[in-house]
This record gives sequence, structure tokens and C-alpha cells, in this order.
Amino acid sequence: MLPDGKKLEYQNKAEEYINKPASLGEDIDIDDYPIPEEDQVGVSSISEVDEGVRESMKDVGMELEEGKSSGTYYQLDNNVLMSEMYGDIEVMPINQAMEKYDLDDYYWNAVNIKDKYTARTELELTKGYFIRVPSGVKESIPVQTCMLLGDERKSQNVHNIIIVEDNAELHVVTGCATTKEIKSALHVGVSEFYIGKDSKLTFNMIHNWGENVHVRPRTGAIIDDGGSLVNNYVLVSPVKSIQSYPTAYCRGKNSKASFQTVLYGKKQSKMDIGSRTILSGKNSSSDMISRSITEDESHLKVRGELIGETEDVRGHLECKGLIFSDDSILHAIPELKAKKSGLDLSHEAAVGKIAEEQIRYLMARGLTEEEATSLIIKGFLSLDIEGLPPNIAETVDNMMEMTLEKAL
Repeated sequence: MLPDGKKLEYQNKAEEYINKPASLGEDIDIDDYPIPEEDQVGVSSISEVDEGVRESMKDVGMELEEGKSSGTYYQLDNNVLMSEMYGDIEVMPINQAMEKYDLDDYYWNAVNIKDKYTARTELELTKGYFIRVPSGVKESIPVQTCMLLGDERKSQNVHNIIIVEDNAELHVVTGCATTKEIKSALHVGVSEFYIGKDSKLTFNMIHNWGENVHVRPRTGAIIDDGGSLVNNYVLVSPVKSIQSYPTAYCRGKNSKASFQTVLYGKKQSKMDIGSRTILSGKNSSSDMISRSITEDESHLKVRGELIGETEDVRGHLECKGLIFSDDSILHAIPELKAKKSGLDLSHEAAVGKIAEEQIRYLMARGLTEEEATSLIIKGFLSLDIEGLPPNIAETVDNMMEMTLEKAL
């Protein structure tokens, strides 16, 4: 449990920032989205959940059969549908964890309260999950988490904490989505990752939002000696607006952070998405790879930033995009910042269209123009994403197939 003085400190800071817009992304009026009521709809089996909700969960890669995960956390609006742990990995709602543990070293340490969205999460929390892997425990079967919005024009403000203690390993598959009937909503997700010595966290996130939904994730990861983070993110469905800029702090020596991102902007989506690594540990490293496509009237800003704060660090940033519509905008913003000599930071960025000669080459071999275009797009978006479980890879492929069927 947090000391009363510390909790009051966070609440006072949140009150100070509750009206402050974020420095990046589109500003919105959060008062238009009150938090939903809590009605305690926990279930003992996921089969008890409405079929439409289950279908939304499957759409973002959730394996709903028992025995398919090493832990589960499913939340609908302000209600925990299910929170179960199997074996040594602890999984529970964040409010229960705060009663059970002293989280002073983990609460608001990897993410700061600095805008209206983080402030609201502190002042109007609608739960979130806590996952802890004890030292020496290495689990290859993923923990599954799913955050769902099912209440029209409401806000879900969650705070998640993952702790991977020394010499441990954790895979997380998380899906965030709206149920089919939801037209407009707001999701704010604060996520803090703490990766111990010689430990590894693989975090796979798939978003599938409605075209009038606003999304504001706020993520930070602190990585100790020899620790590593693999962060995979996929968004290929329309969204009203999203702004996300997860930051990895490679503080430990030989620590590493990898970000891989796939984005497909459609309709009037406004996306401002990126990743950032601060390399301060000796021999720390990072690589960031993104693939982006815009069409219709979508606007994408794809950011990447590598900051080298000490010697003997390495980082590479690769940002590539395709633009399919004269009414869309794709803005790639790679940044390198070196504060010491004796480091190695590099970037590669490219934005353009599909080469006509590629289409003609494939058409000469019997494909139609649509088939040729579809094949090129799939090849462009298909990253060899490290740590992606087979069912998630299949989900991503299916999402891309549906996207291309609608686009072509």
C-alpha cells in the first residue's frame, strides 16, 4: 500500500496537470467522456461472457480456451471480467496489488504525471492490471490481458504495472478493442514495466478500435543490467485519434530495448505514434523498426528517437512508409541525440509509393493489378516480429487481409 503522504502527492500533482494538453497529438475535451459505473460482473469462466464481447477479444488475438495462457486479465470498461494466475506468475487488478504490496518503487516511476491524460488516470482510475514474475521464473506461455470498451461515450483510465524480477522471463499478449456496437469512447492506458537483471519482457499489443474512439497510451520501461524489452505494436483498424510515445530507459549495463511497429491509417484516422529509447547504461543498445501505410484522409506522424547519454552505446532506427492517397499525410520524424562521443546511433527513413515496375513485374506473371498490389503491401507490412506467438501472427495476418479487401 502506498503511504498516505505519497498518494496525496500524486493526487496534488494530478490536480495541477488535469487541464494541461499533451505536448504531442490532437487535444480533446476529456470531460466529454465520464468514467463508467462499476457493476461487478466478474465471471468464473469466459464462456459466461456475452458472445459479442468474446468475438471482440478473439479479434485482438485472445486465446479463450483454458490452458492456453499462463495467466489472464480481462477488463470491460470499469469491470474486471476475469483475473487468474496459473503457477508462479502473479496476476491481479492494480487496486488489489496496491493493498497487498508497497508499490512505492513502481508507481509513477517509469511514467510521469505530466498531462491531462495521466492526471485523469490518477484521479479517476478504472483499475488496470498488476503482473509480477518472481526471480528465476521463466515462462514461455504468454500471459493474456485484454482491455475492452463497451459503454458508449465513456472513458476507461487504467494503470498497469509489470515487474519482471532478476533472471526471469515473461511474455505478454495484450489486446485493446471496442465491442462492435460502440461508436465513440476514450481509452487512457498508463503502463509501467520494470525489468530486472538478466531478465526479459516480450510485450505484444494489438489495437482494434472504432473510427470515433480516442486513445492515449502512456508507457515507460526501466531496464536493469543485462535486461531486455521486446515491444511489438500493431494497429491496422481506423481510430479517431491516437497518441503514443513509449519510452525505454536502458539504465543497466548491456541492457537492450527493441520496438517493432505496424500501422495502417485509414478513413480519417489521426495517429501520432512513435518510440523512444534513452541509452544511459554502458553497452546498452536499441533498435526500432516501423512500417506505415496511409490511405483515404488519414494523417500519420511516425516518430522515433534515440538518445545516447554515455559512451559505448548503440542504436538504429528504421522508419518506412507507403502513401496511397493524395488526401492523406505521412510524416516520418526520426531523431538522434548524442550527448557523448564514442557511441553509434543511426537511422534510415523512407516514404513513397509502390513502384510501378513492381506491379508490372507481378502482373506479367499472371497476377491482376489488385493481387499484385495486395502482395506488395503484405510483404511491406510483414515484419519478422520477434516473440510473436503463432496465434497472434495469424490474427495480424487476418487483420491485414480484411484491411486489404476493403482497401482494394
